[in-house]
Amino acid sequence: MKFVFTGGGSAGHVTPNIAIMNEIRKLQEDYSFDYIGSEAGIEKNIIGAIEDINYHSIRTGKLRRYFSLKNFTDPFKVLLGYKDAVNTLRKIKPDVVFSKGGFVSVPVVYAARKLKIPVIAHESDMTPGLANKLSKKCADKICVTFPETLTHLPENLGVLTGSPIRAELLCGNSVKARNMLHFDSKPVILVMGGSLGSVAINKAIRENLATLTEKYNIIHLCGKNNLDEAASKQSNQVFLSYKQFEFITDELPDFLALADFVISRAGANAIHEFLALHKPMILIPLPAGSSRGDQILNSESFKSRGFALVLKEEDVTPDTLKSAISQLVERKADMIQAMKSDTSALGAAEKIAKMLIEKATV
Repeated sequence: MKFVFTGGGSAGHVTPNIAIMNEIRKLQEDYSFDYIGSEAGIEKNIIGAIEDINYHSIRTGKLRRYFSLKNFTDPFKVLLGYKDAVNTLRKIKPDVVFSKGGFVSVPVVYAARKLKIPVIAHESDMTPGLANKLSKKCADKICVTFPETLTHLPENLGVLTGSPIRAELLCGNSVKARNMLHFDSKPVILVMGGSLGSVAINKAIRENLATLTEKYNIIHLCGKNNLDEAASKQSNQVFLSYKQFEFITDELPDFLALADFVISRAGANAIHEFLALHKPMILIPLPAGSSRGDQILNSESFKSRGFALVLKEEDVTPDTLKSAISQLVERKADMIQAMKSDTSALGAAEKIAKMLIEKATV
């Protein structure tokens, strides 16, 4: 069986594909993987490091919702990407194409439709992103993460599968992490502000360090170029209980296993990883002015289902964050029970892998 995967622009459009491929490897002896991505995107770096996946670059243009002079030239790049995708798919002759979204996926799914190759797509956020809105007419099925998303799709097109999560994230070693960080037995808060970090979150955490580290150990993923050497040297207590990193990769499963609570942005992939691990969370979504509002919707869904507290970025101060943490501790047991009771999104990677295998055999 030949499977083609596509998706790019961010790690969130790539790592779910890897989770699904891992499940196909378990379920199917006869398989080959090809990946179609951009010439210089993050997907090329991530997929290029995996031995049994053939990577193919196509020309791409970004799909923007805002004014830019590049909006006049990028449509031509998309057309060139479509031509590249048609030629690539003709050469590979896959049985099925899986799209995780991102602007690079659009020419691929349109090329697949032209060549009558089945397409299954996945939408992480509550409302379909622009790429999936453009691609939905080409898809046989669109797998969704949130139950609410089904109402935004034509009848019988959407399938609730949940978010594909890498199995290794569920196998972290908390003892290893505590020893590595030299933490004592206090509860641990993991703070994640995204790859670029969040000025508001970083500021509120650091201005509260003296108080917070009396009760908690803190792992702070502050984003690229956002380390603050002075922050961890305020006192011996802070030095021992506060560890900051620009980002982490291999250590993430262990840090997640160790964390009792999470403070994070509200990207769909990340928050569903916290859900799978039953981590009570405070979500601080990207404001509407900095995004299409998907993180706001994601966080409100989790709040309504009892999985999270939500704090708007414009309301983040040292005092409001400290208050939210106190509420989180009080509601810890109820949140964990709510997350354990929700089984709608279990085994998403396996569900999607089985859908792809079934579609490939038709």
